[in-house]
Amino acid sequence: MLGLFVLGFSVAHAADWPRQIADSRGVHTLDHKPLRIVSTSVTLTGSLLAIDAPVVASGATAPNNRVADENGFLRQWGEIAKQRKLARLYIGEPNAEAVAAQMPDLILISATGGDSALALYDQLSAIAPTLIINYDDKSWQTLLTQLGEITGQEQQAKARISDFNQQLAKVKQQMTLTPQPVSALVYNPAAHSANLWTADSAQGQLLSQLGFTLATLPEGLHASQSQGKRHDIIQLGGENLAAGLNGEALFLF
Repeated sequence: MLGLFVLGFSVAHAADWPRQIADSRGVHTLDHKPLRIVSTSVTLTGSLLAIDAPVVASGATAPNNRVADENGFLRQWGEIAKQRKLARLYIGEPNAEAVAAQMPDLILISATGGDSALALYDQLSAIAPTLIINYDDKSWQTLLTQLGEITGQEQQAKARISDFNQQLAKVKQQMTLTPQPVSALVYNPAAHSANLWTADSAQGQLLSQLGFTLATLPEGLHASQSQGKRHDIIQLGGENLAAGLNGEALFLF
């Protein structure tokens, strides 16, 4: 099969459907353009909304905090979710029955992260075509392009990326960079630990586009893998926390 290979995901380019898509579990055939997409990953949902994909329901995170609204949807797209009447599947723990109730014709799950429903893959794939999306090793632009091809929203994805590139060029002209290199992280004060963004992460790649350089970890520094092997973060805690934050500036996400 001739097709386009994008970081672990190949999508057949044909004028019409069906499309054959390969992920880590094999090749899947989508007979038609999806009309009812369920996203079990709250991280992926924002990208789907951005390209006007027909996502009807989404998993959620803990509600009513600095990152999530009362529905557990991320604040940067929560209002759009309300306008489009996006249903909340569940908070945290994945639930196959909640997914089935939405009668999806496509289910998307993330390969890694706290919002991954990978453990329910067999149950979900019995409901509808289910694709595994790995977002921990690519820029948001690559992810958006990937989702656009899967959902038939290629042109919308291109338009969003084009708009961003124009804004990026304007912002770069107005910026004065901090001393380089920098350490970019999410800090957890309760555990006295941090997740350090890598150059492979969407956050790290965005900083690079803006002109920043990420600091390199000292040799021999031990990092935790309590969240499994991931490309986008390095887990630092305990005595390694201070040593690992060796940039000339710290960026807290």
